[in-house]
Amino acid sequence: MKTRCFWAGHTENMIRYHDTEWGVPVHDDRKLFEFIVLDGAQAGLSWSTILNKRENYLAAFDHFEPRKVAKYGPDKIAELLANAGIVRNKLKINAAVESAKAFLAIQKEFKTFDAYIWQFTGGKTLQNARQSHKDIPARTHEAEAMSKDLLKRGFKFVGPTICYAFMQAAGMVNDHTIDCFRYSEVNR
Repeated sequence: MKTRCFWAGHTENMIRYHDTEWGVPVHDDRKLFEFIVLDGAQAGLSWSTILNKRENYLAAFDHFEPRKVAKYGPDKIAELLANAGIVRNKLKINAAVESAKAFLAIQKEFKTFDAYIWQFTGGKTLQNARQSHKDIPARTHEAEAMSKDLLKRGFKFVGPTICYAFMQAAGMVNDHTIDCFRYSEVNR
């Protein structure tokens, strides 16, 4: 029996996500866009809710291709609001569209979103040594700086707590607890 982070729970979906994705450094722009949209969709909800709807999100949001999402108009937004497979929150859906536009502007300025977003951790994963899930903060100075800059650039649903969840998901920080079998694997 492997020791996992407390939050991984016992569902197959959460365990697979914990064991294969969470905390692994991501440098693919499309995947980074997916994570930032999904973390925004999670606001006020559990991650398991979003994870269980992930395949529906991929289909509904054109596999998170930012160029396509940025062009969504009223008809597509109405279609998304009627889609029971995703969180049907108008503010969150509109946020994804506005964030896609801001994402494209960042790509134009920095060549890649990856080059932009990883500057908040100096281009490397911050290796933490959390003893317990109780030691993991909801936000950090880096997440606050990221949030402030993303908001200034037009992103929505990117408060400091959402940004820190994004940083954890994208492997910008290693917040696996030290007793978790993934801690040393991600630390390499």
